[in-house]
Amino acid sequence: MKRLEHRACFGGFQDVYQHESKTLGCLMNVGIYFPEEATTKKLPVLYWLSGLTCTEQNFITKAGAQRYASEHGVILVAPDTSPRGEGIPNEEAYDLGIGAGFYVNATQGKWAKNFQMYDYIVHELPALIEGNFSVSHKRGIFGHSMGGHGALMIALKNPDLFQSVSAFSPIVAPSQVAWGQKAFTAYLGTDKSAWAEYDTVELIPKATKRLPLLIDQGLGDEFLETQLTPELLKAACDKSGHDLKLNLRESHDHSYYFISTFIGEHIRHHAQALK
Repeated sequence: MKRLEHRACFGGFQDVYQHESKTLGCLMNVGIYFPEEATTKKLPVLYWLSGLTCTEQNFITKAGAQRYASEHGVILVAPDTSPRGEGIPNEEAYDLGIGAGFYVNATQGKWAKNFQMYDYIVHELPALIEGNFSVSHKRGIFGHSMGGHGALMIALKNPDLFQSVSAFSPIVAPSQVAWGQKAFTAYLGTDKSAWAEYDTVELIPKATKRLPLLIDQGLGDEFLETQLTPELLKAACDKSGHDLKLNLRESHDHSYYFISTFIGEHIRHHAQALK
């Protein structure tokens, strides 16, 4: 791994690394925050998945998470949202292609070779982090919007890999909303049984372990009714008896102003589970 950035922050260091991804067939950037405590202890790792159009930079520069990671002794890992670079397929749209990997393994057409974000997050990235740095094998995962979808879905499918999960403004039922339907059709085809394997609401009844879910959703979010539909997640959890804490935050929107307001609560939630 090649270190591109190294900045002192809250007693530790906010780094950005670059590596060649065999899974995605391109160079990938990853933001990693190491608290000061990481120099003497193997700390748990908390993976952040960002939303549409984001890179590794959005979270590390806007969320204010380093302060709380330092306080609670967790390492933060924030990868990019999709493969990028010369030869990577793309569309002239913010919600498909580069910046919009949706954390699935694409099976269709031009997308199948590179858009394998599920395998990258579940397999390649943790192996890379644990092979290159002195960290514990305790892992949590959280994210925002498209990344909230990714975090919930991946945790539900891999409860032995991730011990805690939370999300801000997640797309909880991608099979039922426009963002998800567009991406899933392009990446997975028209067979909706394939879609269900990456849909949180569809996965809740099948969960083999019931990891408690922490969700924060702004009631001033412009995408609340059309793309995020938290009521569908609540109904699925109520029916299955799955532990869900759904915080509906008055006036908050879809932005990093919202995330930065409550990021400390989420990191505390993960730190308690991981320690």
